[in-house]
Amino acid sequence: MSGTLHWLALAASAGFAVRAGAQDGPPVVPLEVTEIASGVFVHQGAYALFAPSNRGDVANLSFVVGRDAVAVIDTGGSFAVGQALRAAIRAVTDKPIRHVINTHMHPDHLFGNAAFAEDRPDFIGHHKLAQALAARADRYLAVNAQLLGSEAFAGTRLIAPTRAVHDRAVIDLGGRELILEAQPTAHTDNDLTVHDTATGTLFLGDLLFMRHIPALDGSIRGWLALIDRLERVDAKRVVPGHGPPIAAWPEPMQPQKRYLETISAEVRRMIKEGRSIAEAATTVGLSEKDAWLLFDAFNARNVTAAFAELEWE
Repeated sequence: MSGTLHWLALAASAGFAVRAGAQDGPPVVPLEVTEIASGVFVHQGAYALFAPSNRGDVANLSFVVGRDAVAVIDTGGSFAVGQALRAAIRAVTDKPIRHVINTHMHPDHLFGNAAFAEDRPDFIGHHKLAQALAARADRYLAVNAQLLGSEAFAGTRLIAPTRAVHDRAVIDLGGRELILEAQPTAHTDNDLTVHDTATGTLFLGDLLFMRHIPALDGSIRGWLALIDRLERVDAKRVVPGHGPPIAAWPEPMQPQKRYLETISAEVRRMIKEGRSIAEAATTVGLSEKDAWLLFDAFNARNVTAAFAELEWE
């Protein structure tokens, strides 16, 4: 039922822990998920950076259950998180997991893919996702193994997409369709959105951050332009990549839009004044500091990326 909290972790303490697959090993405690609409389940990741204590469970992860099959939307930051997500799915339904959709290339959204390999699903992404992963695979694996530690990172490997979305694709889960759209460069150059037409639920991945400061790894100009277009999408609710698992649409875009517009305007002013990128990184966007979690971890990087883009206008 919509709004029902599935405190699946309690099942484990009561003796109902789920094994992640056919292989032997310790029981896996399912992730806690919320049914935000009929057949739509979301796990809210922590507001945190990768650490051994969270195993890379820092992004929102979702799955949609149709009459015939299940689609997973993002899988988490490690094999362990992917296992726990798969266990959560199996606590809800035994229908086949036929589709694993990655909204973009960042490890917190797709390093759990390997936990679903035994299901032999289509691994679906933007048509630029495979190339982006190939360019960063070694670095992503090395850095995140270091951040999580050997125990939390165990079993994690990169699984590239087996199906690419070039423009628009439709997935039929039986009685409900998911519309996948490849977006132009914004948060990254490989952002993919998912729209569950049965419930009017829009999954934006990291095209929408709530409470967690946005992270820029694509184009600030492209992101602002895309926000204007996304706000016109006819949806009832939205699932962000980071933040609360559900929000009414389109109001949640406004704080992020304000932040990106602030960064853009202040960087342009500093470029016009002949100031350096180093100066910009320490001064731009400070008026937004109290509005966002993890501000110190990401703001300077966002400013640096925006400066590198905007100085060539």
